[in-house]
Amino acid sequence: MRKRVLLLLLPILLVAGLYGGWNWWRTWRFQQSTDDAYVQSDVSLISPKIEGYIKEVRVQDNERVGAGQILFVIDDRDFAAKVAQTEATVATAEATVASFDTRHDFQLAMINQAAAAVEAAQAEVTRAELDQKRYVKLLAGDVATRQRFETAEADARKAAAALVRTQAAAEAEKRQLAVIDAQKREAEARLLQARATLQLAKNDLDDTVIRAPVAGIAGNRAGQTGQYVKAGTQLLSLVPLPKVYVTANFKETQLTLMRPGQPAEVSVDAYPDRVIQGTVESFAPGSGAEFSLLPPDNATGNFTKIVQRVPVRIALPADGPLAALLRPGLSVTVTVDTRAAGDTTADGDIVGAARAGTPPASK
Repeated sequence: MRKRVLLLLLPILLVAGLYGGWNWWRTWRFQQSTDDAYVQSDVSLISPKIEGYIKEVRVQDNERVGAGQILFVIDDRDFAAKVAQTEATVATAEATVASFDTRHDFQLAMINQAAAAVEAAQAEVTRAELDQKRYVKLLAGDVATRQRFETAEADARKAAAALVRTQAAAEAEKRQLAVIDAQKREAEARLLQARATLQLAKNDLDDTVIRAPVAGIAGNRAGQTGQYVKAGTQLLSLVPLPKVYVTANFKETQLTLMRPGQPAEVSVDAYPDRVIQGTVESFAPGSGAEFSLLPPDNATGNFTKIVQRVPVRIALPADGPLAALLRPGLSVTVTVDTRAAGDTTADGDIVGAARAGTPPASK
């Protein structure tokens, strides 16, 4: 009986071995699997840009919020007063700039007046010089007295001096116009500074209302009503569900034939009876050890070679059967079929070259 059982088992075992070997050769040897994989998402950390007391909290833990929805409101009384103060400063600066326009027009009138005075002085100089010439001839013919000649000569010198004085006054008025223009530019600069300060104050006032940058689920809420917060204080974590992906940490020896675009099966531990069809999206630029808080230093001490793991990002379909149920942090098992060609990206060229046994083409 025992011999008969062995004779019956030998063909079965042989067929099972052949079937297993055939499947290994055709399929299994191309499948790379790891259970060091987790669901992840691009979590947005909500923090205030200003400091102050939280006046209102308009979101609860695990609540779904839309993009632009108000999450927190910070007491804005001080910021509103700052806006009113800077608005008054801007109004003062604008009035100052406007006054320089009036001064500029007034100074132009003074320049015209000085120019008229110069013309009058030149006319007086011409008259005095003609009188002096006439008295020179009259004195030579003994028709005029010496006293009248000296008076005419003195009038000519006084007219010349008056012309120089009025010309100097006219030049001073012109230079005063340049001074007024320079003061106006300085006032305009102060006005621009005041307007910039006003805009900053308005920005701070707007920042008292904290809104959701993206749609998602609120979690890890730390902000409470009446709490004093500073800029950068973490108030809330916003998870943009169902936009999640999987980070699978494959061994470096499993990456030989792996490249972006290849299909991947994702089995979630929380839902073992459901399988998600994903796609290899990208590879990390370094192993996980390179980005750790304390990277290993193998240059000193005894060296022990440890197989490194490289994070591989697996894209999940947005309309998958578990899209609404997946949460960041869930454990999954990922199996990648490396028989597929994948995408012709930079990473794919490098890994694909390794697959073909040839160096990648230079870019």
